[in-house]
Amino acid sequence: MAGNSQRRGAVRKTGSKKGAVVGSGGKRRRGLEGRGATPPAEQRTKHPAAKRAAAKAKATQGRPSGGGRGRPAGRKSDDGPELVLGRNPVVECLRAGVPATALYVAVGTENDDRLTESVRIAADTGISILEVPRTDLDRLSANGLHQGLALQVPPYRYAHPDDLLDRARDAATPALLVALDNISDPRNLGAVIRSVAAFGGHGVLIPQRRSASVTAVAWRTSAGAAARLPVARATNLTRTLKDWAGKGIQVIGLDAGGDTSLDTLDGRDPIVLVVGSEGKGLSRLVRETCDAILSIPMAGPVESLNASVAAGVVLSEIARQRRT
Repeated sequence: MAGNSQRRGAVRKTGSKKGAVVGSGGKRRRGLEGRGATPPAEQRTKHPAAKRAAAKAKATQGRPSGGGRGRPAGRKSDDGPELVLGRNPVVECLRAGVPATALYVAVGTENDDRLTESVRIAADTGISILEVPRTDLDRLSANGLHQGLALQVPPYRYAHPDDLLDRARDAATPALLVALDNISDPRNLGAVIRSVAAFGGHGVLIPQRRSASVTAVAWRTSAGAAARLPVARATNLTRTLKDWAGKGIQVIGLDAGGDTSLDTLDGRDPIVLVVGSEGKGLSRLVRETCDAILSIPMAGPVESLNASVAAGVVLSEIARQRRT
Protein backbone atom coordinates (compact mmCIF):
# COMPACT_ATOMS: atom_id res chain seq x y z
CA MET A 1 0.00 0.00 0.00
CA ALA A 2 2.76 2.38 0.87
CA GLY A 3 4.39 1.76 -2.50
CA ASN A 4 1.11 2.46 -4.32
CA SER A 5 0.71 5.74 -2.43
CA GLN A 6 4.16 6.83 -3.43
CA ARG A 7 3.43 6.05 -7.09
CA ARG A 8 0.15 7.96 -7.03
CA GLY A 9 1.95 10.92 -5.42
CA ALA A 10 4.52 10.86 -8.12
CA VAL A 11 1.85 10.94 -10.78
CA ARG A 12 0.08 13.86 -9.14
CA LYS A 13 3.39 15.71 -8.82
CA THR A 14 4.58 15.30 -12.38
CA GLY A 15 1.30 15.22 -14.28
CA SER A 16 -0.13 18.27 -16.09
CA LYS A 17 -3.23 20.04 -14.91
CA LYS A 18 -6.25 20.07 -17.20
CA GLY A 19 -7.55 23.41 -18.44
CA ALA A 20 -6.15 26.54 -20.20
CA VAL A 21 -2.39 27.02 -20.16
CA VAL A 22 -1.20 30.36 -18.89
CA GLY A 23 0.84 32.25 -21.58
CA SER A 24 3.77 34.68 -21.28
CA GLY A 25 1.69 37.70 -22.13
CA GLY A 26 4.12 38.67 -24.90
CA LYS A 27 7.04 39.00 -22.52
CA ARG A 28 9.06 36.32 -24.33
CA ARG A 29 8.17 37.40 -27.89
CA ARG A 30 11.74 38.44 -28.75
CA GLY A 31 13.03 35.10 -27.53
CA LEU A 32 10.78 33.35 -30.01
CA GLU A 33 12.00 35.39 -33.01
CA GLY A 34 14.39 33.79 -35.55
CA ARG A 35 18.12 34.54 -35.33
CA GLY A 36 18.87 34.46 -39.04
CA ALA A 37 20.94 31.97 -41.03
CA THR A 38 23.24 29.64 -39.17
CA PRO A 39 26.87 30.79 -39.63
CA PRO A 40 29.40 28.41 -41.23
CA ALA A 41 30.95 25.85 -38.96
CA GLU A 42 34.36 27.58 -39.17
CA GLN A 43 32.83 30.75 -37.64
CA ARG A 44 31.24 29.02 -34.65
CA THR A 45 33.85 29.23 -31.93
CA LYS A 46 32.91 25.98 -30.16
CA HIS A 47 32.52 23.91 -33.32
CA PRO A 48 35.34 21.40 -34.09
CA ALA A 49 35.72 22.89 -37.59
CA ALA A 50 36.44 26.32 -36.10
CA LYS A 51 39.07 24.82 -33.81
CA ARG A 52 40.72 23.03 -36.75
CA ALA A 53 40.76 26.25 -38.82
CA ALA A 54 42.33 28.20 -35.96
CA ALA A 55 44.98 25.52 -35.45
CA LYS A 56 45.80 25.51 -39.18
CA ALA A 57 46.14 29.31 -39.28
CA LYS A 58 48.44 29.24 -36.28
CA ALA A 59 50.58 26.49 -37.80
CA THR A 60 51.11 28.39 -41.06
CA GLN A 61 52.28 31.61 -39.40
CA GLY A 62 55.92 32.32 -40.28
CA ARG A 63 55.98 29.80 -43.10
CA PRO A 64 56.70 30.65 -46.75
CA SER A 65 53.73 32.42 -48.30
CA GLY A 66 51.83 30.76 -51.12
CA GLY A 67 50.31 27.34 -51.07
CA GLY A 68 49.25 24.50 -53.29
CA ARG A 69 51.49 22.95 -55.89
CA GLY A 70 53.92 24.95 -57.99
CA ARG A 71 56.68 24.50 -60.54
CA PRO A 72 60.28 23.92 -59.51
CA ALA A 73 61.42 27.24 -61.02
CA GLY A 74 58.93 29.35 -59.13
CA ARG A 75 55.37 29.94 -58.07
CA LYS A 76 53.41 33.16 -58.24
CA SER A 77 49.93 34.36 -57.35
CA ASP A 78 48.44 37.50 -58.90
CA ASP A 79 49.79 40.62 -57.21
CA GLY A 80 51.27 38.50 -54.44
CA PRO A 81 54.77 37.37 -53.52
CA GLU A 82 56.46 34.79 -55.72
CA LEU A 83 58.37 31.79 -54.42
CA VAL A 84 61.37 30.74 -56.53
CA LEU A 85 62.25 27.10 -55.93
CA GLY A 86 65.44 25.17 -56.66
CA ARG A 87 69.14 25.85 -56.15
CA ASN A 88 70.00 27.07 -59.66
CA PRO A 89 67.00 29.43 -60.01
CA VAL A 90 67.56 30.82 -56.51
CA VAL A 91 71.27 31.52 -56.89
CA GLU A 92 70.73 33.01 -60.37
CA CYS A 93 68.08 35.37 -59.01
CA LEU A 94 70.37 36.45 -56.18
CA ARG A 95 73.27 37.01 -58.58
CA ALA A 96 71.03 39.17 -60.81
CA GLY A 97 70.00 41.33 -57.88
CA VAL A 98 66.35 40.26 -57.90
CA PRO A 99 64.72 41.96 -54.89
CA ALA A 100 63.79 39.36 -52.28
CA THR A 101 62.39 39.36 -48.77
CA ALA A 102 63.38 35.93 -47.48
CA LEU A 103 65.57 32.94 -48.25
CA TYR A 104 64.15 29.66 -46.96
CA VAL A 105 66.48 26.74 -46.25
CA ALA A 106 65.01 23.37 -45.37
CA VAL A 107 66.28 21.83 -42.13
CA GLY A 108 68.90 19.15 -42.82
CA THR A 109 69.63 20.29 -46.39
CA GLU A 110 72.97 19.04 -47.73
CA ASN A 111 75.35 21.89 -48.41
CA ASP A 112 76.98 22.68 -51.76
CA ASP A 113 78.50 25.70 -53.56
CA ARG A 114 75.12 27.02 -54.72
CA LEU A 115 73.62 26.89 -51.25
CA THR A 116 76.70 28.51 -49.73
CA GLU A 117 76.67 31.31 -52.31
CA SER A 118 72.92 31.86 -51.86
CA VAL A 119 73.25 32.22 -48.11
CA ARG A 120 76.25 34.52 -48.48
CA ILE A 121 74.54 36.85 -50.98
CA ALA A 122 71.38 36.92 -48.87
CA ALA A 123 73.37 37.79 -45.77
CA ASP A 124 75.35 40.51 -47.58
CA THR A 125 72.21 42.14 -49.00
CA GLY A 126 70.14 41.98 -45.82
CA ILE A 127 67.68 39.28 -46.96
CA SER A 128 66.23 37.28 -44.07
CA ILE A 129 67.49 33.69 -43.90
CA LEU A 130 65.01 31.27 -42.33
CA GLU A 131 65.27 27.55 -41.59
CA VAL A 132 61.96 25.77 -42.16
CA PRO A 133 60.80 22.14 -42.05
CA ARG A 134 61.28 20.35 -45.36
CA THR A 135 57.55 19.58 -45.43
CA ASP A 136 56.83 23.30 -45.79
CA LEU A 137 58.73 23.44 -49.07
CA ASP A 138 57.30 20.07 -50.16
CA ARG A 139 53.83 21.62 -50.10
CA LEU A 140 54.91 24.35 -52.50
CA SER A 141 56.68 22.32 -55.17
CA ALA A 142 55.91 19.62 -57.68
CA ASN A 143 57.37 16.28 -56.51
CA GLY A 144 59.50 18.05 -53.90
CA LEU A 145 61.88 19.52 -56.51
CA HIS A 146 62.87 22.48 -54.37
CA GLN A 147 66.27 20.99 -53.41
CA GLY A 148 65.87 22.46 -49.93
CA LEU A 149 66.03 26.09 -51.08
CA ALA A 150 63.43 28.77 -51.86
CA LEU A 151 63.48 32.52 -52.36
CA GLN A 152 60.50 34.78 -51.70
CA VAL A 153 60.22 37.69 -54.13
CA PRO A 154 57.74 40.55 -53.51
CA PRO A 155 55.32 41.62 -56.26
CA TYR A 156 56.79 44.00 -58.83
CA ARG A 157 55.77 47.66 -58.51
CA TYR A 158 54.63 48.81 -61.95
CA ALA A 159 54.74 52.40 -63.16
CA HIS A 160 51.67 54.17 -64.53
CA PRO A 161 51.66 54.66 -68.34
CA ASP A 162 51.38 58.45 -67.89
CA ASP A 163 54.44 58.48 -65.63
CA LEU A 164 56.34 56.35 -68.13
CA LEU A 165 55.59 58.81 -70.93
CA ASP A 166 56.46 61.84 -68.78
CA ARG A 167 59.81 60.26 -67.91
CA ALA A 168 60.55 59.60 -71.57
CA ARG A 169 59.60 63.13 -72.65
CA ASP A 170 61.75 64.70 -69.93
CA ALA A 171 64.84 62.76 -71.05
CA ALA A 172 67.68 64.38 -72.97
CA THR A 173 67.05 62.15 -76.01
CA PRO A 174 63.80 61.69 -77.99
CA ALA A 175 61.38 59.31 -76.34
CA LEU A 176 62.03 55.64 -77.06
CA LEU A 177 59.52 53.22 -75.55
CA VAL A 178 58.62 49.61 -76.25
CA ALA A 179 55.13 48.14 -75.93
CA LEU A 180 54.52 44.39 -75.97
CA ASP A 181 51.44 42.76 -77.48
CA ASN A 182 50.66 39.04 -77.10
CA ILE A 183 53.97 38.36 -75.33
CA SER A 184 53.29 35.61 -72.79
CA ASP A 185 56.79 34.29 -72.06
CA PRO A 186 58.46 36.11 -69.12
CA ARG A 187 61.87 35.28 -70.61
CA ASN A 188 60.97 37.29 -73.71
CA LEU A 189 59.83 40.14 -71.48
CA GLY A 190 63.08 40.04 -69.52
CA ALA A 191 65.16 39.98 -72.70
CA VAL A 192 63.25 42.98 -74.12
CA ILE A 193 63.78 44.93 -70.89
CA ARG A 194 67.49 44.18 -71.14
CA SER A 195 67.65 45.38 -74.77
CA VAL A 196 65.67 48.55 -74.07
CA ALA A 197 68.05 49.43 -71.24
CA ALA A 198 71.12 48.60 -73.36
CA PHE A 199 70.09 50.79 -76.32
CA GLY A 200 68.96 53.87 -74.42
CA GLY A 201 65.21 53.25 -74.21
CA HIS A 202 63.12 54.82 -71.49
CA GLY A 203 60.66 52.12 -70.50
CA VAL A 204 58.45 49.16 -71.40
CA LEU A 205 54.66 48.99 -71.58
CA ILE A 206 52.70 45.73 -71.20
CA PRO A 207 48.96 44.97 -71.09
CA GLN A 208 47.45 44.22 -67.71
CA ARG A 209 45.83 41.02 -68.94
CA ARG A 210 46.96 38.15 -71.17
CA SER A 211 50.59 39.16 -70.94
CA ALA A 212 53.78 38.06 -69.28
CA SER A 213 54.45 39.98 -66.09
CA VAL A 214 57.65 40.89 -64.28
CA THR A 215 58.25 37.66 -62.40
CA ALA A 216 61.52 36.38 -61.02
CA VAL A 217 62.13 34.68 -64.38
CA ALA A 218 61.83 38.03 -66.18
CA TRP A 219 64.06 39.67 -63.57
CA ARG A 220 66.70 37.01 -64.05
CA THR A 221 66.58 37.21 -67.85
CA SER A 222 66.89 41.00 -67.75
CA ALA A 223 70.24 40.59 -65.92
CA GLY A 224 69.22 43.22 -63.40
CA ALA A 225 67.97 45.77 -65.96
CA ALA A 226 64.46 45.48 -64.47
CA ALA A 227 65.83 47.30 -61.43
CA ARG A 228 66.81 50.33 -63.53
CA LEU A 229 64.14 50.49 -66.24
CA PRO A 230 60.47 51.21 -65.41
CA VAL A 231 57.76 48.86 -66.66
CA ALA A 232 54.16 50.09 -66.84
CA ARG A 233 50.92 48.17 -67.20
CA ALA A 234 48.05 49.43 -69.35
CA THR A 235 44.46 48.50 -68.62
CA ASN A 236 43.79 48.87 -72.35
CA LEU A 237 46.89 48.77 -74.57
CA THR A 238 45.14 50.17 -77.67
CA ARG A 239 43.70 53.13 -75.76
CA THR A 240 47.08 53.94 -74.21
CA LEU A 241 48.82 53.82 -77.59
CA LYS A 242 46.20 56.17 -79.07
CA ASP A 243 46.69 58.54 -76.15
CA TRP A 244 50.46 58.54 -76.69
CA ALA A 245 50.00 59.11 -80.43
CA GLY A 246 47.90 62.16 -79.65
CA LYS A 247 50.80 63.51 -77.60
CA GLY A 248 53.29 63.36 -80.46
CA ILE A 249 54.70 59.84 -80.13
CA GLN A 250 55.02 57.87 -83.36
CA VAL A 251 53.55 54.35 -82.97
CA ILE A 252 55.60 51.83 -84.98
CA GLY A 253 54.45 48.21 -85.08
CA LEU A 254 56.95 45.39 -85.60
CA ASP A 255 55.70 42.43 -87.57
CA ALA A 256 57.21 39.97 -90.05
CA GLY A 257 54.55 40.96 -92.60
CA GLY A 258 55.11 44.70 -92.28
CA ASP A 259 55.13 46.88 -95.41
CA THR A 260 57.83 49.28 -94.15
CA SER A 261 61.45 48.14 -94.13
CA LEU A 262 63.73 48.86 -91.21
CA ASP A 263 66.14 50.40 -93.74
CA THR A 264 63.74 53.32 -94.29
CA LEU A 265 62.94 54.03 -90.62
CA ASP A 266 63.87 57.44 -89.22
CA GLY A 267 64.70 56.64 -85.63
CA ARG A 268 65.34 60.19 -84.51
CA ASP A 269 61.69 60.94 -83.82
CA PRO A 270 59.93 60.07 -80.54
CA ILE A 271 58.91 56.44 -81.00
CA VAL A 272 57.00 53.69 -79.24
CA LEU A 273 57.92 50.36 -80.82
CA VAL A 274 55.09 47.82 -80.53
CA VAL A 275 56.33 44.22 -80.60
CA GLY A 276 54.02 41.27 -81.25
CA SER A 277 54.68 37.62 -80.53
CA GLU A 278 56.42 35.35 -83.02
CA GLY A 279 53.29 33.24 -83.46
CA LYS A 280 50.32 35.62 -83.14
CA GLY A 281 51.97 38.85 -84.22
CA LEU A 282 50.11 42.08 -83.47
CA SER A 283 46.44 41.96 -82.55
CA ARG A 284 44.04 43.61 -85.00
CA LEU A 285 43.17 46.69 -82.93
CA VAL A 286 46.80 47.34 -82.03
CA ARG A 287 47.86 46.97 -85.66
CA GLU A 288 45.21 49.49 -86.74
CA THR A 289 46.54 51.95 -84.15
CA CYS A 290 50.09 51.91 -85.53
CA ASP A 291 51.33 54.64 -87.86
CA ALA A 292 53.47 52.09 -89.72
CA ILE A 293 54.18 48.36 -89.60
CA LEU A 294 57.90 47.64 -89.71
CA SER A 295 59.63 44.51 -90.96
CA ILE A 296 63.26 43.44 -90.70
CA PRO A 297 64.91 42.51 -94.01
CA MET A 298 66.61 39.12 -93.76
CA ALA A 299 68.93 37.39 -96.18
CA GLY A 300 68.23 33.81 -95.12
CA PRO A 301 65.15 31.60 -95.37
CA VAL A 302 64.08 32.31 -91.77
CA GLU A 303 60.51 33.64 -91.81
CA SER A 304 60.57 35.49 -88.48
CA LEU A 305 62.68 36.21 -85.44
CA ASN A 306 61.99 35.69 -81.78
CA ALA A 307 60.17 38.75 -80.37
CA SER A 308 63.01 39.82 -78.08
CA VAL A 309 65.63 39.31 -80.81
CA ALA A 310 63.59 41.34 -83.31
CA ALA A 311 63.13 44.13 -80.77
CA GLY A 312 66.87 44.16 -80.11
CA VAL A 313 67.67 44.48 -83.83
CA VAL A 314 65.35 47.49 -84.26
CA LEU A 315 66.49 49.17 -81.04
CA SER A 316 70.11 48.76 -82.11
CA GLU A 317 69.37 50.48 -85.43
CA ILE A 318 67.55 53.35 -83.71
CA ALA A 319 70.46 53.80 -81.29
CA ARG A 320 72.92 53.85 -84.21
CA GLN A 321 70.96 56.57 -85.97
CA ARG A 322 70.77 58.67 -82.84
CA ARG A 323 74.52 58.46 -82.31
CA THR A 324 75.29 59.86 -85.77
